[in-house]
Amino acid sequence: MVTSVGSLLVRLVAALCLFQYVQAKTVTYDFNVTWVTANPDGLYDRKVVGINNQWPLPVIEVDKGDQLVVNMYNGLGTHSTSIHFHGMFQNGTSDMDGPSMVTQCPVVPGASITYNFTVNQNGTYWYHCHTDYCYPDGYRQALIVHDNSSYFNEMYDEEYTITMSDWYHEMVEDIKFIDKTNPTGAEPVPNAFLFNDTMNTSLSVEPGKTYLLRLANVGAFVAQYFYIEDHTFKIVEIDGVYTDPTEAEILYIAVAQRYAVLVTAKNSTEKNYPIVTVADSELLDTIPSNLQLNHTNWLEYNKDADHPQATITVETASDLDPFDDMSLVPYDHMEILPDADLVLNLTVSMMNLDDGAGYAFLNDISYTKPKVPTLYTVLSAGNLATDAEVYGDFTHSVVLDRNQVVEIILNNGDGGSHPFHFHGHNFQMLDRAPSYGRHFYDYADGDPLTYDPNNHTAFPKYPARRDTLVLPPQGYFVVRFVADNPGVWLFHCHIDWHLQQGLAMTFVEAPLQLQEQLTVPQNHYDVCDAAGVQYKGNAAGNTEDYLDLSGQNKQLGWLPAGFTAKGIVAMVFSCVSAFLGMAFISVYGASGIKTANNKKPETEQTEGDGTASSDS
Repeated sequence: MVTSVGSLLVRLVAALCLFQYVQAKTVTYDFNVTWVTANPDGLYDRKVVGINNQWPLPVIEVDKGDQLVVNMYNGLGTHSTSIHFHGMFQNGTSDMDGPSMVTQCPVVPGASITYNFTVNQNGTYWYHCHTDYCYPDGYRQALIVHDNSSYFNEMYDEEYTITMSDWYHEMVEDIKFIDKTNPTGAEPVPNAFLFNDTMNTSLSVEPGKTYLLRLANVGAFVAQYFYIEDHTFKIVEIDGVYTDPTEAEILYIAVAQRYAVLVTAKNSTEKNYPIVTVADSELLDTIPSNLQLNHTNWLEYNKDADHPQATITVETASDLDPFDDMSLVPYDHMEILPDADLVLNLTVSMMNLDDGAGYAFLNDISYTKPKVPTLYTVLSAGNLATDAEVYGDFTHSVVLDRNQVVEIILNNGDGGSHPFHFHGHNFQMLDRAPSYGRHFYDYADGDPLTYDPNNHTAFPKYPARRDTLVLPPQGYFVVRFVADNPGVWLFHCHIDWHLQQGLAMTFVEAPLQLQEQLTVPQNHYDVCDAAGVQYKGNAAGNTEDYLDLSGQNKQLGWLPAGFTAKGIVAMVFSCVSAFLGMAFISVYGASGIKTANNKKPETEQTEGDGTASSDS
């Protein structure tokens, strides 16, 4: 009897697997990436990155288990590009992850690339350019993986996808950021904030129905608070991880983070309700008088009724008290991983290098791209692939053994917050301080709060998991993951300005197994040929001696001891003042001194006269 039951179960599981296989399909998108003109805030026409001559970009939609194929042609003419499918683990397909000079070469104008991978995940994701910091120019959009077996699938009637983003009127390349004229590294302040790439949007709802709202911050810099007046909602997913349904009123959504929430409409059509987004003003060094930080869109019960503006009663956005994502419990109740095999202690800092500009560092290393994409170094290095040295000194590469449990302790020596994203994984969130809410900025202007392994709050039994977690200003977080996905994976701040400054590092995971498993399609190598980029060799492009890093790309040298950002600012203004002073003296001196009767000055002067002679 036991044998027959066991046999029945085996057949049932096999049948279910076969059913899923039969149901899976190939979803193909053909992208011609081109420039188009857009004006989403109604204030300024600008050039943006479009797809098939349209912007906003298409939302990619697939079902769990589908094969996703994206054929991308770069028709920009002037800029290289790529696609990162943010949050996709890319199990067995690390070469499809998308960051240039990490897992592929940049796709130059006129070249094409094909991304092809199986989507064995579920939930809310997005895709964006991962080459030369180009996604603020419009190359970003949602990616939705539908799952008809989710525990909440029968709990809602309809769904909406909502993206929020900051918006710049200037092209990224025209914004002076890493420059000696900006020694403090002040991030560029956006010109506007968008909701589904526009403003003043209504989401139509019917009384009594429940809606799944998929929320994604696809901006480059600024986190946003999200709430709906006179409504609560239930969180059911963060970054593709299902959670126990949890009631909340306000969310804090940093760039690159996603939530899925259930909202049940009221049983009335008398009024419409503001959907409120408020930019986190604490991130901005300055707030221009014409920058609107809070925006109203609407949960629309009655299109003919008034659409009221939101009533904001707090003085600053930081007075809002959002839900703390650390308290969420994954729906699968996965327990905390065992003690780590490898503990990495990292510290974020922002400093100036010898060009006078501001850069970002993890343990004093500012990520600098190699001459050969790191994945291709793995594939060409043989047994030396396990030696982190071959990946260069400034890719900040850490080699992991397969199935190691890794713990990252990330301390923030900077007064700003940093949403850190991990490619190829999500991680368990064990500890963070200070917490969300009114205490989040407690240490921004004081002494840093560093993690003490001997004195911390108890780790949760079922830690929340996500792929992007916010590091508080001068605070810390502790996360843990299993190195069970052979590949090359970036760990970086997703504020795109900070990534541009070098706030990133590389995990090279199970490189020898990766060599055995991965075959890069010829199309990807053709992209390298078109770009004139090597796809064999160490970080310096050396194919003869992988331990010879001569000629590798390096971060700039350090400033002489004693120079700080404030010191540089003082020096810059002192120099400007000095030059202006000398200019005025020169102009004034060259103009001569007129006598009271307007006669020309004497050509010979006695000693001590301040006017120049004709011979001088």
